[in-house]
Amino acid sequence: MTELERYYNKFCEEKRLGRKHGQVEYIITMHYIHEYLKGISNPRIIDIGAGTGRYSVQLADEGYDVTAVELVKYNLGILKSKASAVKAYQGNALHLSRFEDESYDMALLFGPMYHLYTFEDKVLALKEAARVTKPGGYILVAYCMNEYSVLMYGFRDHHVKECRQDGRLTQDFHCVSKPEHLYDYVRLEDIDALNQAAGLKRLKIIAPDGPANYLRHVLNTMDEETFALFLQYQMSVCERPDLLGASAHTVDILQK
Repeated sequence: MTELERYYNKFCEEKRLGRKHGQVEYIITMHYIHEYLKGISNPRIIDIGAGTGRYSVQLADEGYDVTAVELVKYNLGILKSKASAVKAYQGNALHLSRFEDESYDMALLFGPMYHLYTFEDKVLALKEAARVTKPGGYILVAYCMNEYSVLMYGFRDHHVKECRQDGRLTQDFHCVSKPEHLYDYVRLEDIDALNQAAGLKRLKIIAPDGPANYLRHVLNTMDEETFALFLQYQMSVCERPDLLGASAHTVDILQK
């Protein structure tokens, strides 16, 4: 069993997206998924790195034709236990050979980029997602952002000095991750370079959660009226370029 599998055997993604800070990310991301599905007749969606199916099961329940690919058996088992219409397979974002070229109208790549540690592997994942997507189709890619990690793990949790000493942080505070660190973190310029290498066109990039992960305790204790106002706020600013890099996550919306 890999470290990644051990981690997800204990980590509850369902619980994370169910809490208010996770709901912000989920609700805003779903808004953009629906926006780009508009006008497509009987769209087919592939969810690459589907986890326990938070997105794929909901989209299937809405009537969409959804295929899910998940690396971790434990997550896949939870997804299949939901008895939805999702066609679910174990697979790797770097090798989607079971799926034909130009088969899907939308590809979701919401987990793999968190756990790929080289530029080459990230580009390969983008190219595989693009290969199975129809010309003109959409590819939505989630990333964990560098500054969130530096601020929270580095400074809040008091690891910044050791990370500088052992090479996990460069002199300009860029995270350097290896598989044993589980997560990889990027800056906007890193994402731009990946898109250029993969030959993909950006339509827009959003911060689906913005400051939500910094405000976990505050959000999780909010009354519903105030939380609804926070959702309105984040929806209104999620495309602002001056706020993107400080978000915990971004979602890059690309077109083949």
